[in-house]
Amino acid sequence: MLKHVFAIILLGASSIALAQIDSEKQVKEKSKDSLKKRVFLENIGLGYFPTKYFNFDLRYLVKYNQFEGFRTGLGGVTNEEFSDKFRINGYLVYGFRDERYKYSIGGGVRLNEKTDTWLNVSYTDDLQETGSSKFSTDKRFFSFFEPRLLNIDLFHRHITKSLALQHKISNHLLSETQFAISRVNPTYDYTFISGGEAFNSFRFSTASLSLQWSPFSKFEFLNNKIEETVNGYPKFTAQFTQGFGDVFKSDFNFAKIDFRTIHQIDYDDESVTRLTLVAGLASGETPLTQLYHAYPNNIRKETILQRFSVAGLNSFETMFFNEFFSDRFATFQFKHFLKPFNISQRFRPQLVLISRYAIGNMKSINQHQGITFGTLDKLYSESGFEINKLIFGFGLSFAYRYGAYHLPSLGDNFAFKFTFNLSL
Repeated sequence: MLKHVFAIILLGASSIALAQIDSEKQVKEKSKDSLKKRVFLENIGLGYFPTKYFNFDLRYLVKYNQFEGFRTGLGGVTNEEFSDKFRINGYLVYGFRDERYKYSIGGGVRLNEKTDTWLNVSYTDDLQETGSSKFSTDKRFFSFFEPRLLNIDLFHRHITKSLALQHKISNHLLSETQFAISRVNPTYDYTFISGGEAFNSFRFSTASLSLQWSPFSKFEFLNNKIEETVNGYPKFTAQFTQGFGDVFKSDFNFAKIDFRTIHQIDYDDESVTRLTLVAGLASGETPLTQLYHAYPNNIRKETILQRFSVAGLNSFETMFFNEFFSDRFATFQFKHFLKPFNISQRFRPQLVLISRYAIGNMKSINQHQGITFGTLDKLYSESGFEINKLIFGFGLSFAYRYGAYHLPSLGDNFAFKFTFNLSL
């Protein structure tokens, strides 16, 4: 009898232990699946489709602009499953209107895991918008739809070889140092006059240092790595670029300083105020390809309806493409996001009030031949609003141009467009 009771107790205890092990296993499996899902969504949000060893870059699948027409291709980068010591990245795309392939190939070696120090090399043969600039330390930004790209028509081709050192000085301070050699050919009629000589193509040898400082962000050790848990403001980014003449056959000596600060105020009622200041200064012999525009986003058509397109995220909606260029400029943008209208759980449109200002100048405008443009020596002003997320991420935008650069024809001062905001 006791044997039977003992056997029953033992069997019951074993069943409970097995059930507990099975329960723990299920929890671990669910936790593992949840982590995989989170990592997958994070990659998609950054514009990558992850596979076991290689993450495909969604930015290269399909794009459209006025010079290339449709542009399509494939690209990506190896992931940590392939190796956490080195990576290989690249892309190959084709433009159907200009009938040219563009490509890039590169790689990196991790020198120090704690400081996330990487030595990167790349070779790129591609197009770049004239007057555009970017900070090397910027985090990767991905949008399923890049509205401003649709209307850009002023590109230059560049073949660039670069060597860069990416280093985290601290959690709050990121740096990237780069040396690059470039051959640049404008795709439009343009001549730069320097020292009595006319240049239609350019060679550059440049060294740059980029710093990004986020003093108010907070970081924690999560999932075996340091992650930003509080996205603090304001944030500051600065970049210094020096061009060396006669180094690797470079044509020009010049220097550039770029600066940006972003401040955001979050209120308890879900409303947000965002302030952005961007400035740049170029000195020396600097062709138009290396100078600045103020991120215009208006096409030259007769009526406001013919100019109807899609508003950018941080662009001047009433400023025409190629209307202004500067060798020194500053822009200030004010955006206030009101509390979303709580019409239903799924339908929550949001009103955004916007004002933008730009000022700039150019020292030697006569050096730039073959293209006509103005300068921003007076204050450029536009204000308006957006109503976002009306349907499937789309909304509407309205802006009005006023002040020193108000145009004689009233209709030319208005911009009425779609907006597109999609969150994963």
